[in-house]
Amino acid sequence: MKFLLLCLMLASLSPTFALYFHIGETERKCFIEEIPADTTVVVNYKVEVYDSRSNGFMPSGSGIGMHVEVKDGDGKLLLSRVYSHEGRISFTSQSPGEHVICLYSNTTKWIGGTQLRVHLDIQVGEHAIDYANVAQREKLTELQLRMRQLLDQVQQIAKEQNYQRFREEKFRDTSESTNRGVLWWSLSQLVILVTMGIWQMRHLKSFFEAKKLV
Repeated sequence: MKFLLLCLMLASLSPTFALYFHIGETERKCFIEEIPADTTVVVNYKVEVYDSRSNGFMPSGSGIGMHVEVKDGDGKLLLSRVYSHEGRISFTSQSPGEHVICLYSNTTKWIGGTQLRVHLDIQVGEHAIDYANVAQREKLTELQLRMRQLLDQVQQIAKEQNYQRFREEKFRDTSESTNRGVLWWSLSQLVILVTMGIWQMRHLKSFFEAKKLV
């Protein structure tokens, strides 16, 4: 039990970042995550500044921070705040869909186009839960902790299934709307062709009558 808690605590104290990207003074980077409703999302990030003397990236100082914005699938702003050079951000999705997570630096005090390297890790659902703290706070045994993890995984699977049904309904509504549009466009083309044919026939008839050919 103690060994399991120790491993979980070390993992939570030393998070591994899934990716990193370079960002300039005025650049903005956005990431899209498909998230079910009522799902916890945790964003871990760390900012490093380019050092010309060592030709590498060094830990940034306290004066550098990141502005983080989060929007849901409907474009509603869920989060907009300036954080420090390293941190952990958490939010809960209110509706299912593609959530846009954007980051850009608070570089208004900088001159010279300083380059940053941002390490980023986005955890969704049960992956965002710190089970070490849960075990300590609720005094869970190893078996109880494992059962808690399994229950969280089952709940997350149910949310994913509901999200897939939501996407299927949305896709079906889009397909039906497209099919109706195509049908009305085809009927409009048919009406236009019939009208043009009748007009051409009447025009030709008037032309022949004027020439006394009929």
